Order: sequence, then structure tokens, then C-alpha cells
Amino acid sequence: MPKMGMKPVRRGQLIGATIQTIGELGFADASVIKIAKRAGVSPGIVHHYFADKNALLEAAMRDLLSQLRQSVIKRLDLASTPMERLHAVIDGNFAAEQFHTTTVAAWLAFWAQAIHNPALRRLRLINASRLRSNLRHEMKALVHPDRVSNATFSLAALIDGLWLNAALSSQTIDAGHLSAIARNHLGTLLTPPPPPPIPSLEHAHA
Repeated sequence: MPKMGMKPVRRGQLIGATIQTIGELGFADASVIKIAKRAGVSPGIVHHYFADKNALLEAAMRDLLSQLRQSVIKRLDLASTPMERLHAVIDGNFAAEQFHTTTVAAWLAFWAQAIHNPALRRLRLINASRLRSNLRHEMKALVHPDRVSNATFSLAALIDGLWLNAALSSQTIDAGHLSAIARNHLGTLLTPPPPPPIPSLEHAHA
């Protein structure tokens, strides 16, 4: 008889092995046999906890998303103003733990596979929607209502773009530098637009 509480421990072990295997071998080569071997269990144990490979992969992606969400929440709990909360969202997305080698490789593999896998695509859309929602909620307190939508889209796109560029780069990732770039862009979004030019008297009397 399995020990009480063993199921979540075993599931977590298999999910961790899945992320590591995908990060090292890629999505296509991350077979159930290889994942089971890394976890130190038989393939039958994997199928005991997950209906099939797709279910295991979806659980692994959910785990990565949960880690990202907790990274943001941890920082939001320490913030008290809209600006601080926007910084918390930015810093949470660029936290150092998000740039572990296997984690980055697994993220890239999942996002690529999401094009073809409806379950993974749904998770990607949920993640994108959560990011925009967090940003939009705080933007409403800092920019004119007419600019909230564009400001939110711009910052969310920059966060995604910076992360992807860093993930694909062969250079060492400086998470703090990425956060600084995004924070600087946020500052430009909060700067009021210049007033419209005043028509010259010459043109007014022409």
C-alpha cells in the first residue's frame, strides 16, 4: 500500500524530471521512457499518475507557470503603490530563477509546441492574459484612460520580447539588466504626451 501523501510527491518528482528532460533533450526526444529513467521509476509508474505523455507535458507546463506566478505574487505582496506593483510584475517575470538553463530550454520548447497542442496553447493564452491583466490594473491608476490599453500592450510585448531575446542569446543572461530596461520603458509610458503644436499666426491669417 502506498504511503499517505505519496501521490503529490511522486507527481512532483515526475514533473521535475519532465522539465529537466525537455530542457536537455528537447520536446520531441522527451519520451516517457527517458523521463521515467531520469525520475528513477518505471514507465508504468508514469502512466499510473498521468493518462498519457500529453497529460504529463501539460502538468509540467502548469508547474512552470505556477513557478512564474509565485515569483510575481511574492513581489506583489511587498508592494503598496501602483508603481511598485508594476515593478513587482516586471521583476517577477525576470527573476533569476526563471533563467535556469533547463527552465529556459523547457519554456522555449513548450511555447513552440503550443502552436500545435491545444492544451498547451490554452495555457500560453492564460499566461499572456494574466500578465496583461496585472499590468492593466495598475496602469489605470497612472495613465490617462485613453492610453491604458496601448501602454499595457506595449509593456507586455516588451517583457515577452526581452525574455525571448535573452533566452535565444548565447550570452550570459543578466536578469537585473532586463528588469531595468522594462522599468525604463515603463517610465516613458507614464510620461504625459507633449501638447499639440500651436498654429502659427502666419498660417492662421493665410
